[in-house]
Amino acid sequence: MAKDVIEINREEGLYFRQSYFDNAKRVVVKVGSAVLTDDDGINQSVIENIAKELSFLRQSGREVILVSSGAVSAGKRKVVVPDGEELGLQEKQALAAIGQPILMQSYGKAFAHFGQTVSQVLLTHSDLADRDRYLRVRNTILSLFRFGAIPILNENDTVAVEELRFGDNDTLAALISNLIEADMFLCLTDVVGLYTGNPQSDPDARPVYTVSSVTKEIEAMAGNVKSALGTGGMQSKIRAAKMVSVGGGCSFIGPGREEGILQQLFSGEMIGTFFLPAKDKITRRKQWIAHVLRPKGSLVLDDGACSAITGQGRSLLPSGILEVRGQFGIGDAVHCLDRNGNVIAAGLINYNSVDVDKIKQHHSQEIVELLGMKDYDEVIHRDNLVLL
Repeated sequence: MAKDVIEINREEGLYFRQSYFDNAKRVVVKVGSAVLTDDDGINQSVIENIAKELSFLRQSGREVILVSSGAVSAGKRKVVVPDGEELGLQEKQALAAIGQPILMQSYGKAFAHFGQTVSQVLLTHSDLADRDRYLRVRNTILSLFRFGAIPILNENDTVAVEELRFGDNDTLAALISNLIEADMFLCLTDVVGLYTGNPQSDPDARPVYTVSSVTKEIEAMAGNVKSALGTGGMQSKIRAAKMVSVGGGCSFIGPGREEGILQQLFSGEMIGTFFLPAKDKITRRKQWIAHVLRPKGSLVLDDGACSAITGQGRSLLPSGILEVRGQFGIGDAVHCLDRNGNVIAAGLINYNSVDVDKIKQHHSQEIVELLGMKDYDEVIHRDNLVLL
């Protein structure tokens, strides 16, 4: 058993997890296509169950966000797609445009039955990568909470191309959880949770109820899970839980089609896999640097620089840089690598790639001589540097 899995008996586990559920006031719920859809498209009974469950959370005084997939599947029901035809990006974007209003209409009708108002927020990665827009998204969501509305978020599939995509709604939900400082991220999927081994072939395999820290060993447990999404889909959920953890929140991965799943969870049932918050929380701004911004390049550091930034909390100086990779401008995000190519940190750069290449392996007092000017002693200041 991995040391990062908390070994406690069932009674202790119920008490342990329950304290987090009792104190959760702001909750992000993510529901994927594997839960929402069947062979005929969107499953309306599942939509109605989700509305019932989230209304239960709202009525108990909690603020709730729903991150929902399903637009493309909803669009497929309204058009004729020849059997066996492989859909390209443009066709999927068109289907998303058709299906998104259908999906929202289904949600609106289902939530209205419980007296709940819903709202739609469609995002691309660039909406969060720009710092001003990032904060505006946060303010809009907080305003929707004040109005008593349930925000329903989805990636804006109609306009998103590769460089604008989040990659998956697990990542989007984790980023939103950190953006609004949610107490809990609930990922409802088509699996019951993690196992120590493959339950279909290992008679000693046991469900993993509580995880204290997401490590490579924990991520490897995704291979034990049988899912329509495949291993990659489960791994993205564990990575999302890890992102939420460093933001100070809890996460849950469990069965989304089980009726009354959220009421069971918040009532103390021991189901699914629960992830604890990290001991060392990082600020929202550093979360943005680490998880939202995409690196434009990377810097290979010597052993001394690696030690200084990871063990001593120091800024990155030009003398510790061995190699510059990629092209980037001032203020772009870059990754810091050790000699073996392992990513150890991400940060916002103070000089462009051409200038960094000129000043690498030189002391800060030599920058003026090398560049004709000096804006900073540091290539990356520690306030803009996040350990990964």
